[in-house]
Amino acid sequence: MTATATTQVDDPIRVVVVDDHPLVRDGLRALLEREPDMEVVGEADSVSEAVRRVAFEEPDVVTLDVDLPDGSGVEACAAIRAISPRTKILILTAYADPKTFDRARAEGADGYVLKRTRDFKLLEEIRRVASGEKAFDDGPREQPEDPLMSKLTPREISILELIAEGLTNREIADELCLAEKTIKNYVSNLLTKMGVRHRAAAAAHLVRLRASQELQFPPSDWSEAV
Repeated sequence: MTATATTQVDDPIRVVVVDDHPLVRDGLRALLEREPDMEVVGEADSVSEAVRRVAFEEPDVVTLDVDLPDGSGVEACAAIRAISPRTKILILTAYADPKTFDRARAEGADGYVLKRTRDFKLLEEIRRVASGEKAFDDGPREQPEDPLMSKLTPREISILELIAEGLTNREIADELCLAEKTIKNYVSNLLTKMGVRHRAAAAAHLVRLRASQELQFPPSDWSEAV
């Protein structure tokens, strides 16, 4: 009797990975493709490309970052639902932000996972949403709003996080696939909004904030872990 006749193999969970950080996409692909029941069928680094990939592949699950170059992953939920109603949406983000969490649920996401989540937990959540369940168990608790950080956009917070990790403007530009001049403009704007003159002062504020409350986590936490 042949192996084909004796072995029943279920179709793998087909996943599209959406994140503008190449390291995160590479880490996710490596993690998922080690699993016999998962298959990465596409990648995207923007909202527009995510919509196109989902329309073409009609995956079982799309992992969707919040902060993308051309918009919010949360706002893309409706478009993805419209073009592929069967696709489950798992928000995978660096931001433990109650407002973003609530918006994701309201916009039709099926789950919300932080990038610092251990790999086995992330795999569980992908399988969970693929089976039709919701994955909102670990929603962030409401925290007092920081007056300085609340003035920044998600992109500016991402750049500030990379500054706090010691990256130069050129290194940040390479990490985010943006022009160095664009990064300089972002840095200038975020310093103005925070009312500080130097990068070091802005980074020090973020470090102090991280020590007192878990609101944001650097993009590298999850990608380096895998």
